[in-house]
Amino acid sequence: MAPQGVVTIPSNYSPEVTIERLKAGLAAHGLDVFAEIDHARNAKEAALTLPPETLLVFGSAAAGTPLMQASQAAGIDLPLKALVWRDAAGKTWISYNDPVWIAKRHALAGGPMHIAVKMRDGLEAIAGNAAGSSQ
Repeated sequence: MAPQGVVTIPSNYSPEVTIERLKAGLAAHGLDVFAEIDHARNAKEAALTLPPETLLVFGSAAAGTPLMQASQAAGIDLPLKALVWRDAAGKTWISYNDPVWIAKRHALAGGPMHIAVKMRDGLEAIAGNAAGSSQ
């Protein structure tokens, strides 16, 4: 069972290629990548193993700020994040929090909800393109 509010799609590419395609798509849409966290590398440094798993933290103040203005607690879920990971069978996936779920979680409506819908639609397109699928 998928965690509530998390969208997961398969990628036709390796984790490394998927990450690069995702970063290019984010940049093309004017979104800033604030952090890139390589969980597998961090695990290795702790003498542990983990298949490829990289988290990108990204966003736009123009899109995220109105949600936080409506509910400052929404800042716990923003900026947005996408996780690129490989499962035990060798398949690459992209997982991300649905911005509409974030808005509902913080009881946002009206203008902020409309922004969240636009965020969701944009993220769906960017992730689908990065995965090489038509989401």
